[in-house]
Formats: sequence, C-alpha cells, structure tokens
Amino acid sequence: MNVRVDIEQREELLAFTANGGCINCGTCTAVCPLPREDVLLPRQILRLMHLGRTAELVERSEAIYSCLLCRLCEETCPAGVNIPACVRFLRGYINRTVYHIEKE
Repeated sequence: MNVRVDIEQREELLAFTANGGCINCGTCTAVCPLPREDVLLPRQILRLMHLGRTAELVERSEAIYSCLLCRLCEETCPAGVNIPACVRFLRGYINRTVYHIEKE
C-alpha cells in the first residue's frame, strides 16, 4: 500500500505523540499485554508516527487493530504520551485513507 501523508496530517499525528515527547524508555512496551513477536509495540508505533513512516504503519496495521486500548502504556508513560489516543487516531486514519470509510 502506498499512502502519502500531507503536512497537515503529519502535524496531527505528531500532536498525538506530544510532538515527539516519547523518550523511547520502553516502559510502555514492558507493560503491553500483546505478544512480543510480529506485532508493533507502543514505542515502535510512536517512533514510526514521529518519523512520518505512515506507509509502514498502514502495512502493519494489524498491530493498530490488535491494541486492546487497556491504557497500561498511558498510565506508565513518564513523558505523559496518550498512546491509546494515538492508536484511535491511527485506526481512523487507516479507515479513511485505506478503506475509504468516512464518518457520518
């Protein structure tokens, strides 16, 4: 899948990562209940968002839809990044750009 990200969308993505506030400490990954293999973990998702590598996120969207939204990552994040909000935003972004599902 080849998906372009315009500047406005990238700014919106970055806003959800506290404008790069993630310090890559791994605390979110340590508490994530998802299996460690073949899944993008919270820190990896944030890193890809920050780098604007949206196409890679779209290609590996199973991780975005596998997230349980349990908020363990958010509760333990020392930088205060709202990771569940990032995941919800990405789900909507993928729905709009890949599956062309629009909100009514």
